[in-house]
Amino acid sequence: MVIKSRAPVRIDFAGAWTDVSYFADAFGGATLNAAIAFHVHGSLDAHEEEVGIAGTLVSGPSGKYRAVGDVGLRVQYESTIPAGSGLGTSATLNVVWLSLVRRLPVAADEDRMQIAALAYDIEKVLGIIGGKQDQYASAMGGINLFEFDADDVRCHRLDLPNETVQALEARLVLCYTGKPRLSSNIHQHVWGNFRAGRQEAVSALFTLRDSAYEAKAVLEAGDIEALGPILTSQRDCMIALHPSTTNKMIEELFELAEPHILGGKPCGAGGGGCLLFLTRSPEDRKTLVAELLRRRLTLLDLKFDFEGLVVTEGETATNTTS
Repeated sequence: MVIKSRAPVRIDFAGAWTDVSYFADAFGGATLNAAIAFHVHGSLDAHEEEVGIAGTLVSGPSGKYRAVGDVGLRVQYESTIPAGSGLGTSATLNVVWLSLVRRLPVAADEDRMQIAALAYDIEKVLGIIGGKQDQYASAMGGINLFEFDADDVRCHRLDLPNETVQALEARLVLCYTGKPRLSSNIHQHVWGNFRAGRQEAVSALFTLRDSAYEAKAVLEAGDIEALGPILTSQRDCMIALHPSTTNKMIEELFELAEPHILGGKPCGAGGGGCLLFLTRSPEDRKTLVAELLRRRLTLLDLKFDFEGLVVTEGETATNTTS
């Protein structure tokens, strides 16, 4: 039997950092994010004599990951998402892996939420500093407000009309800087400031949390223009958390984009990876895309994914790519 799994990565509109337990457990965190149609694909081929699972994760060209095991079960997964993109790829890999070894269909959102919780628990056991939004966005798909506290994660789906979704896709630009970063290093700086009680960092976290609810309200009202300043506030708050969330290249790209955008932010922890821009119009989007391409940057064609984690069964294994 072959089990195949696919899960999307995400962009984050508002509230990043507040999903980390250091803040969320004490004050409650909230993020607004969206799954996008860039995926990690996986397959598990169960041999007749199942005596265990062995696998090795290797990295190939252009951030392509592949893991293969040959003892009893054969597990492999692949993605062409750039490494260190800030789109939550490592968490998505864990979601896919868990859905494969679980070896059961994903029947409902309850299954997705459970897999996301287990994926986060694995990272916590491994001592990885990070939040929960990536796992839940990958498993659930769609555009969601997630709330986090010490005891629970709550998912509030945004049921946006097609015209709002299409308008967002027509005006958002997702740019990979070509500069991957190790988010755990940035996390150490940020949470060091938080534990030290630095007022600018503490205030920024509360602003980030509250902005997730503001972003939900403007999107549900179809007010795309109002999303721009919210995105920019995320960038300002990230810099207040710690200067390592930005760098000279990021600042130069925002300066280049400024005439064409209503707002924008680095994805994830910042410091490199992908940048998200909301342009003033579809025409401004074309202009900005052309200018970024002239700088030999990578543009990712942003489309939302409303399926989330998908698990299917088949008869024979085939290699899959995103």
